[in-house]
Amino acid sequence: MPNIKPVSDLRSYSTVLDEVSIGSPVFLTKNGRGRYAILDMRDYERYEAERELLLRLDAGLLSAQESGTLSPTELEARFAGRFNGAAE
Repeated sequence: MPNIKPVSDLRSYSTVLDEVSIGSPVFLTKNGRGRYAILDMRDYERYEAERELLLRLDAGLLSAQESGTLSPTELEARFAGRFNGAAE
C-alpha cells in the first residue's frame, strides 16, 4: 500500500522521514495530486543504475538496427582465440 501524504505534512518533516524505508517511499501530494516522492538513498541509487542500464541497452539496440548484427559464425570468428577454448 503506497504511503501518500499531503505536502503540508512536511511541517513535521521528521515524522514523514521516519516513514521512509528501503522499498517504501513516501509520496507527497499538492492540491490532491501526486507531486513529490521521498525515497531511501539505496532505492535512488538502484533506480539510477537501472536507468543507466536501460539507456545502454537502448543504445545497443539502436546500434544493432543501424549497423546490423553478427551471425553466430561471425561472432565466433570475431572472438576466436580471445578465450583460448574456455567456452568448450
